[in-house]
Amino acid sequence: MKFNKTKYPTRAILRWLWNHHKGCRTQAIANVVVGLLQVGLGLLGVEQLRQLTDVATGHREGHLLWMVVFYVGIMLAEFLCNISRTWLAAVLGVRTQNMMQRQFFEHILKGKWSGIERFHSGDMLNRLFGDVNDIVNLMSEVLPFLVTIVVQFVASFVYLLLMDSTLALIIVICCPIFLLLSKLYFRKMRRIVRKLKDSNSDLQSTIQESIQHKMVIKVMEMADRMVSRLARRQQLLQWQTKQRARLSILTRTIVFIGFRGAAIAALAYGLVQVQQSIITVGMLMAFTQLVWRIQHPLLDMGRLLPTLVNSFASSERLMELEELPVEPTVESDPVTTSSSVVKLRNVSYQYSEEGKKVLDHFSHEFLPGSFTAVLGETGAGKTTLLRIMLRLITPQEGEVEAPPLRAFSYVPQGNTLFSGTIRENLRIGNPEATTEQMFDALHVAQADFVRELPRGLDTKCGESGGGLSEGQAQRVAIARAILRPCSILLLDEATSALDVETERAVLMAIRERYADTTVIFVTHRLTAVQFATDEIHLKSTVSPNCS
Repeated sequence: MKFNKTKYPTRAILRWLWNHHKGCRTQAIANVVVGLLQVGLGLLGVEQLRQLTDVATGHREGHLLWMVVFYVGIMLAEFLCNISRTWLAAVLGVRTQNMMQRQFFEHILKGKWSGIERFHSGDMLNRLFGDVNDIVNLMSEVLPFLVTIVVQFVASFVYLLLMDSTLALIIVICCPIFLLLSKLYFRKMRRIVRKLKDSNSDLQSTIQESIQHKMVIKVMEMADRMVSRLARRQQLLQWQTKQRARLSILTRTIVFIGFRGAAIAALAYGLVQVQQSIITVGMLMAFTQLVWRIQHPLLDMGRLLPTLVNSFASSERLMELEELPVEPTVESDPVTTSSSVVKLRNVSYQYSEEGKKVLDHFSHEFLPGSFTAVLGETGAGKTTLLRIMLRLITPQEGEVEAPPLRAFSYVPQGNTLFSGTIRENLRIGNPEATTEQMFDALHVAQADFVRELPRGLDTKCGESGGGLSEGQAQRVAIARAILRPCSILLLDEATSALDVETERAVLMAIRERYADTTVIFVTHRLTAVQFATDEIHLKSTVSPNCS
C-alpha cells in the first residue's frame, strides 16, 4: 500500500515523538547526565593540558608528576562515562524497544480487521522491528547525544571566546553554511528515505509471501519469475540507496572543506601568535583542543542528520499504524443463552464502490440452538456473512444485532494452526483448559489421532500446522474452537479437508454436544445439510474471488 509522502508535517511528527517519549525518558535522562559529565571532564582536560604543557615548557611552575596523574585520571573518568553509555544502551535500550514493540503489536492485534488488512504482514513486521528500533534509538540515544553536543559546542565556544575572541570567530564562520546545508539536506533526504523504507518493506513482503506459498510457486514452476521480481525490487532499492549515498557524500564534502579550512586558518593564527610570543605553547595546545571540541559537535550533527531523517520516516510509518481504529473494550459478562441470537435485517455489503453487492438486503434470524447451513457458489457472500456477524466489517446498509466477540467461537477457512505444540494451539481456545478437556474436545472433532502420536499433546507443529496433514490440522483447529466457552459457533468451510464420513461424524458430534449453542456452518457439500435445522442459500452476484 502506498501512502502520501507528505502526509505528516514536521510539527505533527515532533508532537507524536514527544507523546511517545515517556517510555524512553529514564534512559534519555541518564544519557544526558552522562553526556554533560563528559563535556565537563573534556573541558577540564583541556585546561589541565594547557597548564601541564606550560609547566613542561617552563612558562609556569607546578608539580609535573601530579599534574600528569590528574590528567590521566580525567581521561579514565571520560572512558568510564563511555562504558556507562554502552551499558545504558544494552540494558535500558532493549527494555524500551520491547515496550514500544509490545505497544504497537497490541494495537495491531486489537485493531479493527477492516483497517489492518490494508497492510501487508511483511510491511507490518518491517515497521515493528526496523521502525520501532529507529524511534527508540532516536529518543534514547540520538536526542540525548544532540543535547550533549550542543552543550559542548556552546561551552567550548565560550571558553575559546574568553581566551581569544578572534580565533573563536574564525572557527564558527562556517556555521551559517552548515545550517543552510542541513535544512536543504533534511528536506530532500526525508523524501528519499521514505521511498527507500517503503521499498524495503516491499522487498520483505515479497520474500515472506514467496516462502509462505513456496509449494504453489514450486508446483506452478514460478520460482524463476519470483526471483526476477525480487531482483527488480532489489534494483529499485539499490538505486534509491545510491541516491541517498550521493546526497550524503556531497553534503559531507562541502562541510568537510569548510571545517578543515577554518581549522587550518585557526592553527596558522595560533602558530603566528606563538612565534611572536603572544601566547604560550600550552595556549596553542588548548586552542587546538577547543577547535576540535567546537567543530566536532557540528560534524556530529552532520552525521546525525541521516539518523534524524530516517527516524522521521519511521515515525510517519508508525503513525500510520497508530491511526488504525481499535475495537472498543467491553466488560466481560458471562455468556448466556440470550446472547446467542443473531439478527440481520436488510443487510447489504460491497467490497468497493465500483463492485457489485456481495449481499443485497439480506435478512435472517439465527435462534439459540439452531444448526444453520450456509450454502452458495463461490463469491456468493458466505464468508462475508460471517465477517459481518463477527463485526470484522460493517455493512453499508441494514441492521445487525449480534452479541460481542466473547460470545463467538470461530474456525476460519484454511490451515490456521500456529507453530508450537498441539497443546499450545488448543490453549488459544481456552488457556485454562485441562488435559482431559483437551482430549474431550479432540474427540468431538474426531481428532483422537493425537493420543497415538509419540508425544501426544506435546507434539510440535511447524508453521501453519507443518507436520500434520491438512485434515489433521483442520480437526485440531475445530477442537480449539470447541474449547472456547461460547454461545455461537461459526464454522467457515471447517470440514473442507475431511472426507464425507469424518465430516458427518464431526457435525453429528457437535450437534449432539452443543444442543443449546447457535451453530452456523458454511459448506459446499450438500451431504452436510442433513444435520441442519435451517438452510440459507446465497446466490453469487460478483466475481468468484470476492466472498
